[in-house]
Amino acid sequence: MDTSKLIINTERISLVPISLKYGADICKEFTKEITTHMVPQPSGKIEDVIAFIEKSLNKMRAGKTIQQAIINIESGEFLGCVGLHDIDIKNPKLGIWIKASAHGNKYGREAVRVLKDWADQNLEYEYLEYPVTVENIPSRKIVESLGGKIEREYIDKNQNGEAMNELEYRIYKRI
Repeated sequence: MDTSKLIINTERISLVPISLKYGADICKEFTKEITTHMVPQPSGKIEDVIAFIEKSLNKMRAGKTIQQAIINIESGEFLGCVGLHDIDIKNPKLGIWIKASAHGNKYGREAVRVLKDWADQNLEYEYLEYPVTVENIPSRKIVESLGGKIEREYIDKNQNGEAMNELEYRIYKRI
């Protein structure tokens, strides 16, 4: 299933396919502050963002991932990104980040909820995996609001080689 044209709307936000149009926003907003609890780390280089976008688009056309920009419907403002990766297997992985200036508005919860609702209606999966660091309480609240349960705890490393105490949450499909 080609997901490169998938658009999902709520009253406040639109999840639109990632594109080069959002490259400068991603480069500016995907900061060390935002990625404190994430495996990917910012390079600050637009070339790296462009490569990420192009790789994502290829995977979307191949039906392997969903990578969306989160846009405020009213203002058109870029808010962050949400993804559902490895959609061709039984346990796709959810990921999200919201730019710092948009924190506290529950955009992340809304984006993850609507993407999970879409997955429930359109994908065959056993569970969605949602990895998050123990310390990332706002992200843990997102997954717990969707009924996510901790399956395991483990140590991972971010792209800079720094250890992270991770929790693997699992969110099961609603029937």
